[in-house]
Amino acid sequence: MPAEGATVTRSRQDRLLSLLMRDGGWLTAARLADALGVTPRSIRSYVTALNSRAGGVAVESGPQGYRIGPAAGALPAGNGDGDTPRDRLHTLVRDLLTADDGIDVHDAAARLHVSDATLEADLARVRNLIADPSLVLSRAGSRARLSGPESAQRRLLSVLVHDEMDAGPFDVVSLRRALGETVPRADRFDAFAEALRTALGEHGYYINELGISDVLAHIAIAVDRVAHGRPLEIAGASAGPAADDIAELLATLVWEQLGVALGAGDRQHLAMLLLTRVVTPGPAARPTAAPEMEETVRDLVTAVAEEFLVDLVHEEFIRRLALHVQNLQSRAREDAWSRNPLARSLKSSYPMIFDIAVSIASGLQRRLGFTIPDDEIAYIAIHVGGRLERSRRRASLLTATIVCPGYYEMQDLLRSSVAQSLGQSIEVVDLQTRIDPDWAAIDSDLILTTVSAPPLGDRVVRIQPFLTEADVDRVQLAASRIRRSRRLAGLRGELERYFDEAAFVSPLPADTEEEVIRRLGGLLVARGVIDDDYVTRAIERERLSSTAFTDDLAVPHAIGMTASRTMIAIGVADPSIRWGDARVHVVALVAFSEDDREAFQTVFEQLVEVFGERESVQRLLARKADFSSFLDELVAVIDG
Repeated sequence: MPAEGATVTRSRQDRLLSLLMRDGGWLTAARLADALGVTPRSIRSYVTALNSRAGGVAVESGPQGYRIGPAAGALPAGNGDGDTPRDRLHTLVRDLLTADDGIDVHDAAARLHVSDATLEADLARVRNLIADPSLVLSRAGSRARLSGPESAQRRLLSVLVHDEMDAGPFDVVSLRRALGETVPRADRFDAFAEALRTALGEHGYYINELGISDVLAHIAIAVDRVAHGRPLEIAGASAGPAADDIAELLATLVWEQLGVALGAGDRQHLAMLLLTRVVTPGPAARPTAAPEMEETVRDLVTAVAEEFLVDLVHEEFIRRLALHVQNLQSRAREDAWSRNPLARSLKSSYPMIFDIAVSIASGLQRRLGFTIPDDEIAYIAIHVGGRLERSRRRASLLTATIVCPGYYEMQDLLRSSVAQSLGQSIEVVDLQTRIDPDWAAIDSDLILTTVSAPPLGDRVVRIQPFLTEADVDRVQLAASRIRRSRRLAGLRGELERYFDEAAFVSPLPADTEEEVIRRLGGLLVARGVIDDDYVTRAIERERLSSTAFTDDLAVPHAIGMTASRTMIAIGVADPSIRWGDARVHVVALVAFSEDDREAFQTVFEQLVEVFGERESVQRLLARKADFSSFLDELVAVIDG
């Protein structure tokens, strides 16, 4: 029987492996230690143990830290034999779901090589895992039994599968770890998935690849349950010709590829999952949401566009988002949410867009009466981001003047080449054909010249009369520098305006999220910037979706810009503190006023950009002792 200490260590080794797999790059020992709550020395010992377990280099080490190695595939997170608490939890759930008369807890403890007390603790964790009130874990002497409708039991299995997948793509190894080794023809699932994609495409459907892993997991669960005599309850009325078409297609593929015959209930259930999560009819079908749903979405989008000063009110965008929300409502009725593998990266890379999505989700929750999880909010963010990208692409164009003395044909060809190669990032507004133009009078963002020019800074780029790839690269680099310098210059001015020494806390105690928000909020209340209601609404916003937008920074704030003026309270924690599912070093409670709505976009997005760089965070932590040093270092980081 393994000691509890060894079990905890094994679990931390598996968490270390998951962190490295999820990141994909180099992570320092200090960062990994902070994430696991251990010392860097422990990280080194975990790496040694993982490589020993794998019989090769599962974790590669180097000057930059650690990254996943070639032998990591030999180390699934937990081997399913009960060695770790998660293994035992999954094994117990599987056993409870397949035993009609329950399990004997003493026999289960012996089989898993743990004490009766440990197994009782594991059963308590099973009870905590059950979110559906229709599932009941009951005890009668030494027997434990899990009872409830088949649909609820499958949702619990779905939790196991997604835990094993760890937000990654669908794979057979994770499937077998979650469901056991009895899944019929599990080795055929990759071929089945490809056949499903092909068949859906041939039927005129577009496929959402972000959602297909989730539905494949549900199909695998259905196939496993049906094969073991546990079909879904009898289906209801037909959901329409499209659902019937997909149900028939799916049933045929499951029988041909996996050898399992799906009943009417399973066909209808899986068809609806595909229709609401994965497939969109082609342009010929052009489906629309119900008029009342479009009106609801239009109202919310209009309000959000006014509050955030963004260009969102477009009928095509509203139509598509309304259809998405209608499908979302269908998923909510069945408590069958879509997972989104991009949720975390969307939140950290596009915090402003994600916050707009949170605001829309908040309105939908009030009007439609159901809670929307982070993964689903991320899908709304994708819709919002797509619309804003179209608007920003036009707004972010830099102007350029071409200076090109010579023949007309050469000038015309150069202008055409620039438009073709760089038209998405710059707009040519003038063409100068003199060899000695009035350089000082050229006021465009960039000057692209084929002749020598006086020193006018980064905006002058020397190019060839016949544009080359190297010319294109130089112009793009210059354009990027100009955009970044403008962004950072704006951020520096705003930071100096909105930070205050009286609203700076270092070190920040390891309190709960709500306690930290109240602590930082109290500083702003004392300054007369916000009232207690703003603090309460910031806590409510945090409950909607964690504001840990990067691995090091949380930006709690309220929905609604009701502060008397814009101000940011900063708390610095070293070591890091828990924030939602993440750990952060810096908490920036932001209070925005109605008069500073444009500053919201500048500060919010670019502050997250600065704290998204690990090296910058380490520099700031080194200067955390007092406000003046911290702000000086922040400005230095911004200046690059």
